[in-house]
Amino acid sequence: MKELFLPEARNDRLFALTGSPAGLLAGYLLAVNLWAFGLMWLDKRRSKRKGARRVRERTLFLSALLGGSLGALLGMWVFRHKTRHWYFVWGIPLILLAQLAAALMAASS
Repeated sequence: MKELFLPEARNDRLFALTGSPAGLLAGYLLAVNLWAFGLMWLDKRRSKRKGARRVRERTLFLSALLGGSLGALLGMWVFRHKTRHWYFVWGIPLILLAQLAAALMAASS
């Protein structure tokens, strides 16, 4: 297994200010997954009220594509939302699998 290369902080100002990018990435993924989960909750809540403005489906997919696929998938299961639409039932898990594959390829190189 290859060792993770982390440049020394004294040679790079970005790493001197932020430390390892792993923390920033983890924070971003946590935020975007919470956002996607919250969007599913919000859309489910609005779907029960007549005349309420709904969250666009492309917004739900965009939040998944930006890294929130796990949050969107959990939101679908927890709130039982968008589970009758085939493009959500197949699309969100496929986005998650593609993101996991990309992360594994990036980690292995």
